Amino acid sequence: METSHDFLSIVLDERPLIDVRAPIEFQKGAFKHAVNLPIMNDEERHAVGIKYKEDGNAAATDLGYNLVSGEVKASRVTAWIQFIEENPTAMLYCFRGGSRSRISQEWLHDAGKDIIRLEGGYKAFRQYLLSELMPRAQIAKPIILGGCTGSGKTLILKDLKNAIDLEAIAHHRGSSFGHHIDEQPTQIDFENNLAYALIQHKSKGYKHVILEDEGKNVGKRFLPTDLVAHYKTGDYVIVEIPLEERVQITLQEYVIESQAHHIERFGEGQGLKLWYDYILASMHRLEKRFGGDRLKIVVELFKEAYDTQVISGTYICHEPWITMFLRDYYDPMYNFQMSKVQHHVVFKGNRDDVHSYLEALD
Repeated sequence: METSHDFLSIVLDERPLIDVRAPIEFQKGAFKHAVNLPIMNDEERHAVGIKYKEDGNAAATDLGYNLVSGEVKASRVTAWIQFIEENPTAMLYCFRGGSRSRISQEWLHDAGKDIIRLEGGYKAFRQYLLSELMPRAQIAKPIILGGCTGSGKTLILKDLKNAIDLEAIAHHRGSSFGHHIDEQPTQIDFENNLAYALIQHKSKGYKHVILEDEGKNVGKRFLPTDLVAHYKTGDYVIVEIPLEERVQITLQEYVIESQAHHIERFGEGQGLKLWYDYILASMHRLEKRFGGDRLKIVVELFKEAYDTQVISGTYICHEPWITMFLRDYYDPMYNFQMSKVQHHVVFKGNRDDVHSYLEALD
């Protein structure tokens, strides 16, 4: 039966993958373009594991074959075949590339379908991806895009071919109000997806990699410490735009677009209320750093804006509380963080000028 450890081509070709591990394993972390079609479900895996501890490998293997037989086996093979027919380049893996993936491969062969099995399985591929997150694996020179909150840095990144959007990979907008309706990926998935992005970036031969100025954390996910330190050695490009323009960018992203996503998912009434609750909860989480008195003011501004929007349908009423948060919370925090470390700033300008500067970098 054919095996492969050509992990690079899996990433570059974005190969579909069949993960035959149990669902509980898959949920902790998997790979891009992988689907969980387990050879054993969680209960079956648990029973086999107990049998292995009590009576050894042979008894555990026999139990596995008994549990996954007849119609159960047929349904799982059928699911694998259907996926392979829809994704002819698919490959197969289990945790270590051992018995589960080998047996799955054999059952498929017996059913007239051949598939390549990942040599070393999940563990080997995961180690390969982790190695690509090490500073020594980085070739492109980092360029860090900085600027006050609401400067539209993410909008600039999305339009650059040699940029990597860490917030998109982490599924978080980076600020205290930045979580999306859907949960962030697991830490393992975040690391795997980031490695995919870095490998694909490297394969294109870019001399620079452009990233937004992030801390170690993006929401609840964190970048490897050594990789953060490597990025901090890069040159800085700072986008500078007036507060009024930043208010409009923030209004568009965190109010108009965020409300639309909530309404699309939950319906107008419930969606708008869930958005209101999430913004209010985010505000209260900042009470210690923002200050209780100022928080009371901004909360009142927010509640008034929400009530006005519900009655009139206008969004402009949200500008006062957004302005206060940007001016009195985010700007001082950003200025303090920039003052702590001496950054090598190579360019400053408005959004168009910064975009042109970065676009000229290969």
